[in-house]
Amino acid sequence: MMRNLLLAGAGAIVAATLLPVTADATEHSRTIRTDLRVTSDPGVRIAVREVRPARPSLRPPVLLLHGARVPGVASFDLPVPGGSLAGVLADAGHRVYIMDARGYGASTRPPSMEQDPRANPPAARSAEVVRDVAAVVDLISRHTRHPRVALLGWATGGHWLGQYAAANPHRVSHLVLYNTLYGAHDGHPTLGRGSDYEDPDRPGQFHAAAFGAYRLNTADSLLPSWDAGIPGDDKTVWRDPAVAAAYQRAALASDPTSASRTPPSFRAPTGALEDSFLLATGRQLWDASLITAPTLILRSEYDFWSRPEDPRAMRDHLVHAAEVRSVELTGATHYAHLDRDNHGRKRFLAETTNFLARR
Repeated sequence: MMRNLLLAGAGAIVAATLLPVTADATEHSRTIRTDLRVTSDPGVRIAVREVRPARPSLRPPVLLLHGARVPGVASFDLPVPGGSLAGVLADAGHRVYIMDARGYGASTRPPSMEQDPRANPPAARSAEVVRDVAAVVDLISRHTRHPRVALLGWATGGHWLGQYAAANPHRVSHLVLYNTLYGAHDGHPTLGRGSDYEDPDRPGQFHAAAFGAYRLNTADSLLPSWDAGIPGDDKTVWRDPAVAAAYQRAALASDPTSASRTPPSFRAPTGALEDSFLLATGRQLWDASLITAPTLILRSEYDFWSRPEDPRAMRDHLVHAAEVRSVELTGATHYAHLDRDNHGRKRFLAETTNFLARR
């Protein structure tokens, strides 16, 4: 078995082995889209968008899972050039499925998200989301007749999918963990001890009373972390303004109540924040040694969420994975799949599509 192949940056020799990826204005029009629903826990309906190629292929189906704040379609299927990772993967021959975890987007929101957020503890913790993932994987297998599904998770989505893959190794064909916390290291510049997420009265514990069940997010709140990762003052050099605007619009549109507030804002559960705080303070919530699928670990050089220690620990723990490939996306931000091609997106797409094409 091929083990622990570590690549740092985009050296000329490595880059030459990557197949070209076409990601242009047609990536959203060459595919067929269908919106589906599947039941997870009783009374919990999970929204799934299928993006499939016009011509069928033998390549494995792919499940995409969003991060802690912005739901699936806004993260992976924006109707603008350069905005649809799902479209690129479908053009490469995969049937792609984008899910919204409970509490996000078009999926069922817990009752606590219909109340004052401070009246309830953080909603949608990892154990619940992993049950949502299990229901969606079963749906994909029924639709495609593939017993195993490829999984790609962004940030907290990677943590959720890693936890699922550790518990269900026989259901996973490939695993891609993109800017994901793993938890084997205590210390984080913005999420861990000493941050706003820590309870000042209980050091080392998440400040649940301050965050409650969910948080409200405006369109403007989506850009500061993206801007901070981009060197220089002119962010348009790095990021297409049309992609950023579509990202903001889709995030607001994901919540039917967003227009009822001034300024408009969408709700996101805070369970992911509590789990991320735990990961950032050294609590490992899943064990990568239980994963058997080939695994690709992608970390952007300018990522603010994951740390260099996370891919290193994952590599060390993935002792039973059929293959481990760990890549640093040199010069890329946390949002590499939405940035311009020459600022991380092209490398991200090439690494991902080539890895998923392997049998």
